[in-house]
Amino acid sequence: MPSRDRVRTVLDQKGGSVFHVAPETPVYEALEVLAHHDIGALLVISGAQLCGVFSERDYARKVVLHGRASRDTPVGEIMSSPPIVAHPDHTVDDCLRLMTDSRIRHLPVMDQGAVIGVLSIGDLVNWIINSQEHEIASLN
Repeated sequence: MPSRDRVRTVLDQKGGSVFHVAPETPVYEALEVLAHHDIGALLVISGAQLCGVFSERDYARKVVLHGRASRDTPVGEIMSSPPIVAHPDHTVDDCLRLMTDSRIRHLPVMDQGAVIGVLSIGDLVNWIINSQEHEIASLN
């Protein structure tokens, strides 16, 4: 059953908290932010410009496996860039397809050039599960 709900609806319920770091932030400090907020990715923003996304996957594959030092490596050198983004009028299905095709787990949402939120694959799966539970309950 397709989910035609719009991203703006998901963000309205989830909230638009956006955690970010600057490109020059050492990877170690970015990891501390991830751990503190119990999240898997951070946006990398310079001024008002979204530059990329830094994730645990970037750390594992681009720092650890290459023997780089997390205290000496800036996030901007290993972030995923250019960022793949969604818009508030995309559907949940659009976002799931985009994330699957792009092999990403976190999707910044932009409106008129500004970041208004971030969706994780878990956010979207939970949205679909809750929507299906509501639909099943209303049918009973």
